Amino acid sequence: MNDIMNMDKAYVAGTYARFPIEIVSGQGSLLQDTAGKSYIDLGSGIAVNSFGIGDEIWKDAVIEQMNRVQHTSNLYYTEPCAKLAKMLCERTGMSKVFFGNSGAEANECAFKVARKYAADHKGPDCYTIVTLKNSFHGRTLTALSATGQDHYHELFQPLTPGFKHIEPENLDELYALGDGKDIAAILIECVQGEGGVVALSDAYVKAVAAYCAEHDVLLMVDEVQTGNGRSGQLYAYMNYGVKPDVVSTAKGLGGGLPIGACLMSEKVQNVLGYGDHGTT
Repeated sequence: MNDIMNMDKAYVAGTYARFPIEIVSGQGSLLQDTAGKSYIDLGSGIAVNSFGIGDEIWKDAVIEQMNRVQHTSNLYYTEPCAKLAKMLCERTGMSKVFFGNSGAEANECAFKVARKYAADHKGPDCYTIVTLKNSFHGRTLTALSATGQDHYHELFQPLTPGFKHIEPENLDELYALGDGKDIAAILIECVQGEGGVVALSDAYVKAVAAYCAEHDVLLMVDEVQTGNGRSGQLYAYMNYGVKPDVVSTAKGLGGGLPIGACLMSEKVQNVLGYGDHGTT
């Protein structure tokens, strides 16, 4: 184990304060280290291992696809892409899906949808995206700008402009946004995961949804950590009886393989056209 730890420290960027444990295998909810000691994966790989470790159905599906083609560009049609998009739309009532590689990338797509929709419908001066204090939306510079935690911002100034952070559960701050003429979208996490596992109240989520509907402001929900069954519903917003305009998801969607998705409602399904967005 020491050899791997030393190699990691020598060659891997020092962005993680790792525990002195080398994981080598696992099954279900259990992980094993080099000494054969078992650990319960209570974090599910930070919301990733939605089927557990080494799930046979997941593994067989991955191997089957690898034996066909592991990757092709977005210049061609593929069955897994179309079938997953269809399933997500049918399970959520959304209309279109954009697939990317991560939660941050899914959120970046959401930001672009919000900015373009607002520019098209409310004018070029409408671009502000409102998020909640204590939120977390990703590590890319713009996703970091959306994150409502100052300590993540300190080393990476200047941030992407056009984001405003308000206090969760504070209706006065919500209504102080006024008539929304310069607000493109409000982005929330129904449970602020990295912010401390804090669930928003039913009344507050419904108030945000009502404000967005009244002022033609897009309601966007970040389901990167809460999505894919972790809340008891497929997506956490379903527990609140609201329908977002945009939903971002990732992590558990792939069960261990990198994938992100931005789900778009009928209202915004055609905002992005050829060349407006893309990914590998």
